[in-house]
Amino acid sequence: MKTLLAAVAGLAISASAAMADTTIKMVEVITSPPRTEFLKKQIAEFETANPGVKVELISLPWGQAYEKFLTMVQAGDTPDVVEMPERWMGLYGANGMLEDLGPYLEKWPDNKTLGERARQFGSTVGGKQLMVPYGYYLKAMFWNKKLFKEAGLDHAPTTLDEFVEASKKISALPGKYGYCLRGGPGATFGMNMFMNIANGKGGYFNADGTSTMNEEGSVKGLQMLADLYKNGYAPKDSVSWGFNETVTGFYSGTCAMLDQDPDALIGIAEKMNKDDFAVAPVPAGPSGKSFPTLGYSGWAIFANSKVKDDSWKLMETLLSPKGNIEWAKMVGVLPIHNGAEEDAYFKTEQFKGWFDELNGGDKYEFVTPPTHLENLGNFVDQIAIKGFQEVLLGKRPAKEVADEWAAYMTKEQQDWMAKNKK
Repeated sequence: MKTLLAAVAGLAISASAAMADTTIKMVEVITSPPRTEFLKKQIAEFETANPGVKVELISLPWGQAYEKFLTMVQAGDTPDVVEMPERWMGLYGANGMLEDLGPYLEKWPDNKTLGERARQFGSTVGGKQLMVPYGYYLKAMFWNKKLFKEAGLDHAPTTLDEFVEASKKISALPGKYGYCLRGGPGATFGMNMFMNIANGKGGYFNADGTSTMNEEGSVKGLQMLADLYKNGYAPKDSVSWGFNETVTGFYSGTCAMLDQDPDALIGIAEKMNKDDFAVAPVPAGPSGKSFPTLGYSGWAIFANSKVKDDSWKLMETLLSPKGNIEWAKMVGVLPIHNGAEEDAYFKTEQFKGWFDELNGGDKYEFVTPPTHLENLGNFVDQIAIKGFQEVLLGKRPAKEVADEWAAYMTKEQQDWMAKNKK
């Protein structure tokens, strides 16, 4: 009888433990197999430290992530924790779908080393901390030293004119191209960066909310990219290239220059001798200034989550100084905690371009996306890509497409300004 009672008690305890298990549904959207495996490793460490809490990870392919995640949300299939690119902040934050993480941050022991930029960028929508960035994507210029030498060049371009001239000379080499153009998924911010540099003006808007995308200098920058492509200074199929294709184009020696974030360094460093390439600041325009794009992504919690406290515990693990610096090294972002740049990993020639920009004073003005706009994701991932490809292929004039973009963005900004009058 005692044995039977013990067995029944044991079953009851097991059933109770099973019922007590908490499942956190988590979605990542900027995916790659090594990145996902690393995230799973961090999740496993969290689960070990938090018995009874499990994480269900859903990985969406980046090329279709915007549409796939939007479909999930519209169907009511929301996660607890989501990887939140800066361009989606307005869409989900402005509609009250994201939890205010401010109260959690205040109680977080690691908050004391969190950089001010992380607080600023995570609270662009309504002034609430709706996400916490896990790192920053800052554009700089990779250049292939061997191909430059073959073309009679001895330094990375410092101006747009030098950039075009280097592209021309390297493209004269058999089977080589000057520039790894990105015309497909994720092309918008790099394209807009060159438009800003040519225009001598950072950002997206004038004080009255009108877009700068169709100003004379901006159109010249867009036309410069179209001419590079038309003249054969970039591979023909680069009109549809995304991140992986441009990185492969660079490390394979197909093209000699690539404007990219630190995440590209991971694949490139694995495939190339460190003495054969370097990273330099993004070239300056006629104004003498450069406007590198600074993007970011992070983690957010949906407001309708039933497991917010456990979800925040997961974020604490991922965003801790230890977890974040490991993540930064793995995925290729600049870390969020003060003092992380002193790590030996970042004190190399390959990181020089990014830190030259960070320490370059007024010459470099960083441009962050207007994440407060509700429809920014649609513009960045849909409208701008389609128009850019039409310009590259000569189907529409640069000015016509730029006017279309400016009209869209002006309406978005002025509508936002009207709703947020103080």
